[in-house]
Amino acid sequence: MGRLIVGIESTAHTLSFGVVDSDGTLFPSHSSLFRPEEGGIHPREAADHHSDSASNLLDMLSSSTDFNWDSVEAIAFSQGPGLGPCLRIGASVARSLSTSLGVPLIGVNHCVAHIEIGRNQTGCIDPVLLYVSGGNTQVIARSDGRYRVLGETLDIGIGNMLDKFARLHGIPFPGGPEIERLADEYLQKAEPDMDPVQLPYGVQGMDIAFSGILTSAIQKVSDGAPLEQVCWSLQEHTFATCIEVAERAMAHTGKTELLLGGGVACNGRLREMSSIMCSERDAVSYWPEKAYCIDNGTMIAELGRRMYQQGITTSLGDSGINPLLRTDNTDVTWP
Repeated sequence: MGRLIVGIESTAHTLSFGVVDSDGTLFPSHSSLFRPEEGGIHPREAADHHSDSASNLLDMLSSSTDFNWDSVEAIAFSQGPGLGPCLRIGASVARSLSTSLGVPLIGVNHCVAHIEIGRNQTGCIDPVLLYVSGGNTQVIARSDGRYRVLGETLDIGIGNMLDKFARLHGIPFPGGPEIERLADEYLQKAEPDMDPVQLPYGVQGMDIAFSGILTSAIQKVSDGAPLEQVCWSLQEHTFATCIEVAERAMAHTGKTELLLGGGVACNGRLREMSSIMCSERDAVSYWPEKAYCIDNGTMIAELGRRMYQQGITTSLGDSGINPLLRTDNTDVTWP
């Protein structure tokens, strides 16, 4: 390792510390995931988890092969968007490390970090990003010095929707992987002429809505439809809406690369659908490794590296969190 940027991710259920060196080499993150015993994520409980986990994760980082705190040249942290109590823990740790090491602090946009880690990992240059995570669903493209939101969810993020459906049917958090497994199980045994469960299709121009399809899917199970069959239809309908809007954004912008980002980008069926769409329009679909799709400290470090190389740092006075920070609020000055 040469000169290092340390990144701290704490927007929601994950506290994570990651490292990138000055030439953009990525190193695996050290992470701890808050898993509620019941219900969804309570911000204060998640923040308590982050506070309790920080010391152990820092010890793991310190003991990493070839890692040396003397080589750290900046500390990056998620400044927003996210859950306020969780963001505050990460920001507090970042300020402490920055002050004790005497190195600059860099507050970064969590959404933009998903884009930059994907660009680094896959080598794509100027993609349309389909950002699908717990709290966000957006279609994004770079234009005139910012990442512009061309379409987004009008209600809840796709990951949040999947988790709500899973939780109501006894599937623990995070629900997406088990929904994917059940959908695959249904597909393997489905007869060719079996009718799929019909669900609402929530595209409204360039925007998407998921509340209606969630309510309908819950009702279908209550009415007696097999859970695995509803899981399959839920994936097919919601992923199709996302791919449709992403394709429309590619046609509008003329871009020929699609990048998947966010935790739901780990889903194999979504990746398959994106590849099919891109092949039909002579484009290319990309996604980072699963470890870099989910929230992680390395992606925060990577965006911090790009900002630091442009001379962008954050003073202590400007290091307050911004839970409502949007993707298009951040100036993009790096290549």
